[in-house]
Amino acid sequence: MEGVLQRVKDYIETLPIELEVIEFQEGTTKTAAMAAEQLGVTVGQIAKSILFLAQGEPALVVTSGDIKVNASALKKVLGAKPKLAKQEECIAITGFPPGGVCPFALKTSIRILIDKSMERFEVVYAAAGTANTAVPITVEELLMVTQGELVDVCKE
Repeated sequence: MEGVLQRVKDYIETLPIELEVIEFQEGTTKTAAMAAEQLGVTVGQIAKSILFLAQGEPALVVTSGDIKVNASALKKVLGAKPKLAKQEECIAITGFPPGGVCPFALKTSIRILIDKSMERFEVVYAAAGTANTAVPITVEELLMVTQGELVDVCKE
């Protein structure tokens, strides 16, 4: 998966802001709890990216690691019942495996929904394409680099 990490790093180079990829030598950050432990931050500061399909249309929800997506709230935003994308759909659409989905440098252009739950943190940590990487970023920067929409689709 070295190619996906390089894709993220190359994309970051094109941005008007300074972002840095953190690579972990040992362990994995596949889950929000694992990532938080590796980074020494709270689980809520982990920006988990989850791909949903609504009537075949993909949407990437980026939310705090300590809360769950509310399916009915997401359905209102998407206009159709969302279903979690399968691993192969996630890789085909985003170019990243589940557990390592970066909310930018995506393989295809899709709708990005940034949940308000992350606004309680100064900095959140998004995956950088693999299960052992992270990118510290503010919610404002995340909205800018993803051209995403700020939504409220989660519950604690």
